[in-house]
Amino acid sequence: MRILLVMDPGIPIPPTLYGGHERLVYLFAEEYQKLGHEVTLLAGPQSHCSGKTVTFGTNDLSRSRPVRFQEAAFAWKYLWKNRNNFDLIHNFGRLIYLLPVLDSPVKKIMTYGRPVSTKGIKIVNGLPNRNLTFTACSNYCVSTGNMAGKWDTVYNAIDFSRYELNDTVDNDAPLIFLGRLDRVKGAHTAIKIAKATNNQLILAGNISHTPDNYAYFKNEIEPQIDNAQIKYVGALDDVQKNFYLRQARALLFPIEWDEPFGMVMVEAMACGTPVIAFNRGSVPEVVSNDTGFVVDTFDEMVQALSNLNHFDRVGCRAGAYKKFDINKIAKDYLNLYK
Repeated sequence: MRILLVMDPGIPIPPTLYGGHERLVYLFAEEYQKLGHEVTLLAGPQSHCSGKTVTFGTNDLSRSRPVRFQEAAFAWKYLWKNRNNFDLIHNFGRLIYLLPVLDSPVKKIMTYGRPVSTKGIKIVNGLPNRNLTFTACSNYCVSTGNMAGKWDTVYNAIDFSRYELNDTVDNDAPLIFLGRLDRVKGAHTAIKIAKATNNQLILAGNISHTPDNYAYFKNEIEPQIDNAQIKYVGALDDVQKNFYLRQARALLFPIEWDEPFGMVMVEAMACGTPVIAFNRGSVPEVVSNDTGFVVDTFDEMVQALSNLNHFDRVGCRAGAYKKFDINKIAKDYLNLYK
């Protein structure tokens, strides 16, 4: 089968540090290729995969509206010109990219990894269209857009072979918080948990440059980093992520928003590290009894730490592997094509 994978410019594929969605697109490009399909990737500059790569646009997350329009125009021209050269177009980028081929026979999957804008869904489904399936990364995420068209839930995935199981950690092993250091991710709560339970906490993730979240980091997070109990190790690449996650006693995920998926939860599970997460968004879909604890309050998160002594880290990885490994999820998408 001939598959075109489409992703917005802004961050190259694969990303070196931040870029969960871009990392996911790369995994699918590689897995589709391994499964014997002919893959073309349409993405931003410096992108590459084992198949063919066509690059366009600019790697700048703050690029202007005129630049984004030029990118859409490039995608329109490419998709229209090549509409008969692919059996499946799998779009992880902007919905507007599919406009020229909406009513073409080629099968199309539009995948969302964040809450869905229903305005675009209404417009597209009001136009003539064929063979278009919408997917999102959790039942919660599907619920934000499932008001028109055909929808399916297909979870996000990781390549478990890149993560090493650590089946035993000491009782004084550190806790870890890994994520963008925005208020809604809850780093401040992770620090409070660590201090309330006298645990060391590893803080990892990129510092946001939006004015409100940069002020949040400078005023509320940075003053508490003492590099003893609270240690900040910066943004992590894949090798560093594996190193820190596997040595942790648990991943704290004290979110203050409805997370569409939360890839870091699965990355921790792949190392055998349980996840303790607030019950919001996709969390109850991602975290099960064998991979961690879903809690509603600060006190419940503290209490969950006392249940870690006999936690089965081998079973944690095994449970997550069955549900979220890239080979399974890629086949789930290909089954939609069939």
